[in-house]
Amino acid sequence: MHELVALLLLTAAAGVCIPVGGLFARVKLLFPSWLEREFRHFIIAFGGGILLGAVSVVLVPQGLKSMHNSLWAIPVMLTGALVFFALERWLGLRRRASPQLMGMVLDYIPEAIALGGLVAVNLPMATLLACLIGLQNIPEGFNAYRELHKLNHNNARRTLLTMCLLVPLGPVAGLIGYFFLSAHEAILGAIMLFASGGVIYLIFQDIAPQSRLSKHWAPPIGAVLGFCLALFSEMVVSHG
Repeated sequence: MHELVALLLLTAAAGVCIPVGGLFARVKLLFPSWLEREFRHFIIAFGGGILLGAVSVVLVPQGLKSMHNSLWAIPVMLTGALVFFALERWLGLRRRASPQLMGMVLDYIPEAIALGGLVAVNLPMATLLACLIGLQNIPEGFNAYRELHKLNHNNARRTLLTMCLLVPLGPVAGLIGYFFLSAHEAILGAIMLFASGGVIYLIFQDIAPQSRLSKHWAPPIGAVLGFCLALFSEMVVSHG
């Protein structure tokens, strides 16, 4: 029961960060042009750095460990990248291309499934993963809000409601991981590696190109800060 409560709290907290990021995007700063350029690109890069950090310090190491360092890890990661590519292509052909929103959902769900399995196996590492999911959901929610806002004809209330509806996906996915995958380490590891392949694809296909801003230093620094934050969090958990 303690693990189940922890799972629901962790996944819900991580999911709530999606509309929180949307609320941040609604704030009208003193310099809207600066928000549109420097700050937005910094946020995109920061979220990409956290995603890369989550892959490097949690998903891949834990996935390899759960699969007992099997060479099957390589095709699983490649399959993840190909599936994310196919989904992106399918959405793009139907003029529904929203890379920030798609990236957020496609990494949020498998990470939440992995989180559910980790709760039963390694609660401290599951807590770290939940923190990283939440941290990446804030900048992703920030950027996804701007995409959705345009699709919803600049209706802020409808946009935030749509983002709030994404929150329950985390607890549902986490419960699936907890009840069906905690006893199947290899499958849990495969899901982590599958998500890793997809996330890496999205970082270099959509997030990194959007973060680029000519003659500005903030976006690359934001990416490094995001990665270092993920690494620092992992070190605290491992040596705490």
